[in-house]
Amino acid sequence: MRTGKLPPRLLQRAVLAHRGARRPDVLLGPAVGEDAAVIDLGDELCVIASDPITGAAAGAGRLAVHVAANDVAVTGAAPVGVQVVLLWPPEPGVEARLAEMMAEVSEAASELGIAVLGGHTEVTSRVDGGLIIATCVGKAPRGRYVTSGGGRPGDRLVLVRAAGLEGTGILAADHAPYLASLDEGLLARARGFLQEISVVQAALTARDAGVTAMHDVTEGGVLGAVWELAQAAGVGATVHRKAVPVRPETAAICAHLGIDPLGLLGSGALIVAAPDEGPVIQALAARGFPAVAIGRLEEPGEPVRVIEDDGRVRTIADCPEDELWRWLRERS
Repeated sequence: MRTGKLPPRLLQRAVLAHRGARRPDVLLGPAVGEDAAVIDLGDELCVIASDPITGAAAGAGRLAVHVAANDVAVTGAAPVGVQVVLLWPPEPGVEARLAEMMAEVSEAASELGIAVLGGHTEVTSRVDGGLIIATCVGKAPRGRYVTSGGGRPGDRLVLVRAAGLEGTGILAADHAPYLASLDEGLLARARGFLQEISVVQAALTARDAGVTAMHDVTEGGVLGAVWELAQAAGVGATVHRKAVPVRPETAAICAHLGIDPLGLLGSGALIVAAPDEGPVIQALAARGFPAVAIGRLEEPGEPVRVIEDDGRVRTIADCPEDELWRWLRERS
């Protein structure tokens, strides 16, 4: 089985089929393409999302907080706090590593104005190299939440920022020996992309601009995010490769390693759907977030298609394997 997220059909059979009791106060539960739950608490809604960090070593504590907070924010909720599970192998220097990781967690939480709520810390031989899992809790006004599945045929797809930001930063930070022939200044700028992981403010801005759906760009990159958003909405989609922004650092690293930037781990970017992209792009630009239209949602029954630079049409039949995992697998 490939590494990374479970393939959707296996996820549906082995995981999503087991949902416990049905409760009317759970407004949004687990589904393919949805990364957070929404719970009705009366005057407000509670939103909760969990994520591990498995693809990065440098800055994993910071990434864990921002990635979980992003999943909360793309529902239109404001993050409030984060719980962290730290599992660490019995190795020398455990205390120093745990303290370093929690310092990263605290710094990221402070950047977002959220609290560290607690969690669990354990030393165990069942993990190798350490594992961090973050759960973020947020709140939203009643009637103001957004889902991945809210998009409708004809909605325009808008990408905030650019493709492959997180993956570019991880490759430059954790796999520099493979990039030794590239300019060090370029690699330093690429490592800096890991400081742009949060989409919280962009998502809340987009919510107020009238979007129908949002999905942060994580595993599987831009193409994975579009596929999951379309899957959640039960519609097709078209993406124009030429329209997708790719920063020069990402383009250089991906070309050097034989990686497709549109399929590369992409936290820091956001996909939104809206009937009219103009007001959304304008609202985001006013807050300093670059955004462009990259395609549209199609009718139910249509596939997810990519219009390549030469005009060829490629169909994405399933959620694609992330390019970082593929590259690592081929070197193992």
